[in-house]
Amino acid sequence: MGTHSTMHNFTTLIKRLEAATSRLEDIAQSAIDLESAAQTPQGPSSTTTPQSSTPAPSTRAVAPAPPPPAPVKEELPDAVEEFNTSIISLVEKWVKLSEDIGGPVAEQAREVLRGYKETSKFIHISTKAKRIDIKGPDASLYQRLIQPIADALAAAGAIKENAHKSDPFYNHLAAVGDSIIVLAWPTIANKPFKHVQEARDSSQFFGNKVLTASKESGDAKSLEWIRAYYGIFPALIDYVKDKFPDGLTWNPNGQHASDVAKALENASSAGAPAAPAPPAGGAPPPPPPPPGPPPVLRINEHKAEPAPAGGFGAVFSELNQGEAVTKGLRKVDKSEMTHKNPSLRASSVVSEGSAARGKSPAPGKKPKPESMRVKKPPKKVLEGNKWTIENYDSPDQYIEIQVEMSHSLLISKCTNTTIVLKGKANAVTVENTARLSLVVDDLVSTVDAVKSQNFALQVLGTIPTVLLDQVDGAQIYFSKESKSTRVFTSKSTGVNVNVIGEDDDYKELALPNQICSYYDEERGEMVNEIVSHAG
Repeated sequence: MGTHSTMHNFTTLIKRLEAATSRLEDIAQSAIDLESAAQTPQGPSSTTTPQSSTPAPSTRAVAPAPPPPAPVKEELPDAVEEFNTSIISLVEKWVKLSEDIGGPVAEQAREVLRGYKETSKFIHISTKAKRIDIKGPDASLYQRLIQPIADALAAAGAIKENAHKSDPFYNHLAAVGDSIIVLAWPTIANKPFKHVQEARDSSQFFGNKVLTASKESGDAKSLEWIRAYYGIFPALIDYVKDKFPDGLTWNPNGQHASDVAKALENASSAGAPAAPAPPAGGAPPPPPPPPGPPPVLRINEHKAEPAPAGGFGAVFSELNQGEAVTKGLRKVDKSEMTHKNPSLRASSVVSEGSAARGKSPAPGKKPKPESMRVKKPPKKVLEGNKWTIENYDSPDQYIEIQVEMSHSLLISKCTNTTIVLKGKANAVTVENTARLSLVVDDLVSTVDAVKSQNFALQVLGTIPTVLLDQVDGAQIYFSKESKSTRVFTSKSTGVNVNVIGEDDDYKELALPNQICSYYDEERGEMVNEIVSHAG
């Protein structure tokens, strides 16, 4: 019994020691967990209550993950960095002066600054992308990339066009509006600095008015403003001469321009809502369907009645036969030739009127008829930034030209011709034409038609103004976007403007061409009223 009792007591003691050891291990583990929780702010740690006397496996606290490294800002290419520091900084100083003036001057200056910043982005793309073939499948991509510059250019120009000449700051707006085409220099392939020089010269007509007026009136604010604006051009000329003397350069080892544009857009909008990615291949989304089909611009006219037989008309008609004109002449016998028979000269009869004057009457000087004029060959040529289209004359003649923002066009002496301008040009001048049909997408400036007959113009996009001088008969078709276009007429008759109504159909509106003027004694001035004809 003694031995059994001793063994029982020994077993009990061992069990108590195991329980105490397990309890101590649990307490030690709890202390470790509490210490880890105090050092780790990510959340409270929980202690594990043992369900049995078996020691719980120890767990090691997890260290917090290190924060992601801050993105390294990419260094800008030298051409972009210099443009931002030497050009945009000058524009920003000028914009601050414009903000002090306020109103449309400040609004226009903000658009100019937007254009220069978009130019900086375009230069950045060119340093990383391969050259875009503007005449190939990527033409639409090029147009999309250059469009932000065109939008800022058009917005700044529109502010000038919409300003009234009575505005005290009209000369300010005109100086900028006439020279804002400077933003198109990246599209010039040959010596773009000359384009900048031309834009500077365009600003000086109204800019010098601001300079003179501010000096005379002591307007220091406007004086500083115009000097700051003039100061942008020398810096830009030097920059373009130095970096791009022969036009904007591209990276032969670069990526496709659409990929570069998307990457730069994502980098600039980090942390902001992502902009929609361009479609595959860089092509823009298809434009919305146009309104109903516009009227055909071909002008039908009644043919002139044939001239009666006899007179000069018959003579010129026979002369046009060429060598066949002599077939109907009678052969003169030698006996009837006066230069071989002096007796015939002595007996020749002279009319009484000629005898009374003593000399034969001199024929009156008449203009040379069209049938005898030498027709010059047709001409369609691009010289620098100016297209010249001349001497086209064919009822079925159709000319299509791809234009750019820096291009101006002169259309002269064209008859029975249709000309279509694809893209956005600067300005178009039409002179001495007959039955010309002109179709344009968008223009920065104006369509100016002078001394033309039966002129037809269709605008698919937007243009600021249309000028008609000595135009006899004109049909103008405006798109929905060009309803606000200003039309100025001088010595013109038979001008009709067609606008799209609510039913997406064209509505024809006639412009007045008759003015009634009379002197108003009360106001002491002439009153001019438009004469409207009803019925």
